[in-house]
Amino acid sequence: MKTNENFQLSTFNFQLDKRLAVVILNWNGRALMEEFLPSVVANTPGEWADVIVADNGSTDDSIEMLKAKFPTVGIIRLDKNYGFAEGYNQALEHIGHEYTVLLNSDVEVTPGWLDAPIAAMDADKSIAGAQPKIRAQRNKEYFEYAGAAGGYMDRYGYPYCRGRVLHIVEKDAGQYDTPADLLWATGACLFVRTSIYKEAGGLDAGFFAHQEEIDMCWRLRSRGYRLVCTPSSVVYHVGGATLNVESPRKTFLNFRNNLLMLYKNLPEKDLKHVMR
Repeated sequence: MKTNENFQLSTFNFQLDKRLAVVILNWNGRALMEEFLPSVVANTPGEWADVIVADNGSTDDSIEMLKAKFPTVGIIRLDKNYGFAEGYNQALEHIGHEYTVLLNSDVEVTPGWLDAPIAAMDADKSIAGAQPKIRAQRNKEYFEYAGAAGGYMDRYGYPYCRGRVLHIVEKDAGQYDTPADLLWATGACLFVRTSIYKEAGGLDAGFFAHQEEIDMCWRLRSRGYRLVCTPSSVVYHVGGATLNVESPRKTFLNFRNNLLMLYKNLPEKDLKHVMR
């Protein structure tokens, strides 16, 4: 286990010999954790999986609340807000589990949510990452914008999902209940092989937040790994809970990061055409 001056590490609540770590990145998110952590704790088998909150330098009383209300949850305390991408990179330096789930703090999970993604990755070592089917937490009959039933990209670099194209979100009528290979899996609930995440360099800290998981998944695909959606696993995501959809900062990051992702990953022969 690595340590440095950026961390205060509460190790008494989790064990590195378990197979899976569910890591939730938190920044001043007490209310979200109080609402959604109960489902995560209740549906994550403690005998083989740990629930860990990586705190991104919060200034609210998130940590005190966790210690009081969720004593079984492990805590990694970062010294400042590193953003979504680097926050996870810093946290995973201390994770030795075979698998890690990067889980947003505004996700409600369901019984058995871990089973299908882990079974798929156990069965095929070429699968580096997986996601469940993601529905909208505030409108549970519909897919959720950020991940739906797995992500792809059109020829001009616009990400879309099974269940969502641009701003049009479909009602889930079972039309995407078959497992499928993906170009990218959503960072709202992303299962990864911990060692491969680290070998690939993790999420690009330059993105700070937004589309960093697409960039990483693209890099994993370029290395010959597969990414899949296992729709028999279902979770519900609020979306936009940590940065409002109308936020100028969110808009800037989405446009900038899309261009950065294309510049990094497109073949040279396609770069000029697509960027223009």
